[in-house]
Amino acid sequence: MEFQFTIIVPVYNEIESLPRLFEYLRAYLKSASLKSCVLLVDDGSGDGSASAIEKFCREHESFNCLLFDRNYGKGAALKAAFDYTKTPLLGYLDADLQTHPEDFELLLPFIKEFGLVTGWRRNRKDTLVKRISSKTGNAVRIFFTHDNIHDTGCPLKIMHTEYARKIPMFKGLQRFLPAMILLQQKEIKEVVINHYPRIEGESKYNFKNRFLGPLVDCFAYVWIKKSYIDYSIKAKHG
Repeated sequence: MEFQFTIIVPVYNEIESLPRLFEYLRAYLKSASLKSCVLLVDDGSGDGSASAIEKFCREHESFNCLLFDRNYGKGAALKAAFDYTKTPLLGYLDADLQTHPEDFELLLPFIKEFGLVTGWRRNRKDTLVKRISSKTGNAVRIFFTHDNIHDTGCPLKIMHTEYARKIPMFKGLQRFLPAMILLQQKEIKEVVINHYPRIEGESKYNFKNRFLGPLVDCFAYVWIKKSYIDYSIKAKHG
């Protein structure tokens, strides 16, 4: 089966969210404008998520999975998925379903013209503390990256796989995807999407990993930006 689009879903201790996640993904695959498949990456969950994912993927041919031996972080989960993806386009969705897969259809019309298209959760359904820390983190990242994206941490994005594979791996990778595409001299676009409250499970984010961690990652990005190597081949013989 020739797929065109891979939906990547990093998972870490989301056993309560998985039944609804599987239901939403299956429904979207039936109506998607591109022939799509799903790649679930379990990031060393300890709550049974890995077993549930593996069982589901065995029973549904459009679903595949990568199961880590321990928790490495969302950046590692995304990088592994980028390297494993075989379709020309890939997307990224969080397992908590605060963004829904059908909103990929809001982004897909723009992907031919841009290297990355990202969602913007303009009307956030989060707690006040979470909104403030996220807004502060975005402001800090914009200061360092100049990507001018309102919501760079939005967990709904589409990229060309060839560009995604060129992104170097580092902790906090997910926060710098627009900036890393800009380093490849590709344009990016932001599209307003829907945002929903978390229904199952608990958020894995707090002030430390939503603000202090990203602040440290910004210095890593600055070093990568100065050292980043990119090239295009004009011609090839033999």
